[in-house]
Amino acid sequence: MGNPKKGKKTSGSAKKKRKGAAAVAAANAPMAVDNEQAAPSTPAVWRPGVDQVGDDEELQYDPTAYDCMHVMSLDWPCLSFDIVRDSLGGPRSTFPHTVTLAAGTQAATPKQNSLALMKLSNLVQGKHGSKAAKDDSDDDISDDDSEDEEEGAPVMHLRQISQSCGINRVRAMPQQSTIIATWGDDARVQVWDAGAQIQDMSAAHDAKAQRGKRLPQRPMHMHAHSTEGYALDWSSMAEGRLAAGDCRHGIHVWDPNGSGSWTVSGAYAGHEDSVEDIQWSPMEGNVFASCSVDRTIRIWDSRVRTAPQLTVTAHATDVNVISWNSLASHTLASGGDDGVLRVWDLRTFTADRAANEASFVANFTYHRGPVTSVEWCPFESSVLTTTSGDGQLVVWDLALERDPEEEAALVASMNAASPDDLPAQLLFVHLGQSDIKEAHWHPQIPGMIISTALSGFNIFKPANVGSA
Repeated sequence: MGNPKKGKKTSGSAKKKRKGAAAVAAANAPMAVDNEQAAPSTPAVWRPGVDQVGDDEELQYDPTAYDCMHVMSLDWPCLSFDIVRDSLGGPRSTFPHTVTLAAGTQAATPKQNSLALMKLSNLVQGKHGSKAAKDDSDDDISDDDSEDEEEGAPVMHLRQISQSCGINRVRAMPQQSTIIATWGDDARVQVWDAGAQIQDMSAAHDAKAQRGKRLPQRPMHMHAHSTEGYALDWSSMAEGRLAAGDCRHGIHVWDPNGSGSWTVSGAYAGHEDSVEDIQWSPMEGNVFASCSVDRTIRIWDSRVRTAPQLTVTAHATDVNVISWNSLASHTLASGGDDGVLRVWDLRTFTADRAANEASFVANFTYHRGPVTSVEWCPFESSVLTTTSGDGQLVVWDLALERDPEEEAALVASMNAASPDDLPAQLLFVHLGQSDIKEAHWHPQIPGMIISTALSGFNIFKPANVGSA
């Protein structure tokens, strides 16, 4: 893993969060830069999927748009991962950072797969953010390699638990993050105790990367569905309670029995097609939400399996992902195959499906591909992030409003001009990953986002999100 090479700085990328125009930045480039001509006096935001890149142009990312930016990959793609809470405390902001991840691989053959436990340490700022701005004003700056050598390179320690199938979804228990649940493409949900591996990595302080072999281990518990699935979530209110949904509209809830195993309920009746995502309420231990290819979001009481409490027709196409806001528990976000992001106020949900077809409180049609993940920020109730099949990771701030006068003033100071059709709530755009699948906010490092794609992981912190 390491920092992307720093390209020529492109003017106009906003670095500070502001009211009004969206601050747009992109890894491997927010701007199209003409190699033959001087940059325009008033640069414009480059819009993925809308604006073209000419033969004499290239995209370069602006390092001042990030407080840090790192890339990393394993031998095989990981289409799902989760962040393992550590003992380093939080919220924390001082570089270098250390993060611990659990990820499931999608290998060429089933027996090559693993549940990968990773500790990524010495994640330095590099030439990003304020350092990038300072270096650009210094005629005697050192090159990237000499600075990396001075600060030290990031280090990955890896431990692996052998798997006999590809992993569709990985989730760590909030109360005991060394307990990891996996949804396999062999139609089994399994729970693993990764405490020994994580403790071993935490104690390792070698300056060189370690890549542990895949080692066999028995799961703590296993439950087989009739087919594979993707929906998986632990309750943050009821320790050890887990819900899983499969591609034949089955939902099962796991309840811990106090002896290191679980009792798994029968299927919950309601959805008419594949259950794509599940989210437990951040306030009530018996309440969860699910979304489905049948275009609905349903609210359940885990004690009642015969029918959901509420059903809402949420999108015109498959509803792929949902996220329940832990800081504003009446708020739910959803993303669909239609590329639409919608925000819902659960206080306005009713049992009348037809009445709720347009009851969302926010609707964004920015993405040009299916929304593949959505997650609310754990530190700011109005901020969330989405990823999409269009190759974009977008940070949104619902508290932002357009202010034409302030935008004009910022353009005069070399900020990029914001197109009228760009949503005012769009705060940051990150590019550069191929077939991006999932993103998570780090729960202990404000503003840090980790994303995974077929091309690997990105670990970064936008300069205009959270505190430095």
